[in-house]
Amino acid sequence: MSSLYERVGGEGAVNAAVDLFYRYVLSDGRIARFFEDVDMDQQIAKQKSFLTMAFGGPNKYTGLDMRNAHKSLVAKGLNDSHVDAVLENLGRTLRQLGVGEPEVKEVLALADSVRSDVLNR
Repeated sequence: MSSLYERVGGEGAVNAAVDLFYRYVLSDGRIARFFEDVDMDQQIAKQKSFLTMAFGGPNKYTGLDMRNAHKSLVAKGLNDSHVDAVLENLGRTLRQLGVGEPEVKEVLALADSVRSDVLNR
């Protein structure tokens, strides 16, 4: 069986998804504030690397683990409603790019599986 990375379309698809995803996130009033002081070029590069690794592609991710990466956001009030908004934007992104529904559900389940770590619970 091919990896999720291959099934969603590999590097080109991950890159397109992350670029579109952050356009949605930055225009979403529920969560945009968490990115106000973020170097978005660096954030986008890290996210592409992280998702590539998480989806079973080449592992070149060198960032922090989920708890440490989101610790400052939790201090700013990050909660379940914000994670829900991120997941909503991620699903919207993947569907707009024509990713199949089984893969969309798999990506969303994978993303939701780190909710406790992201929220430092």
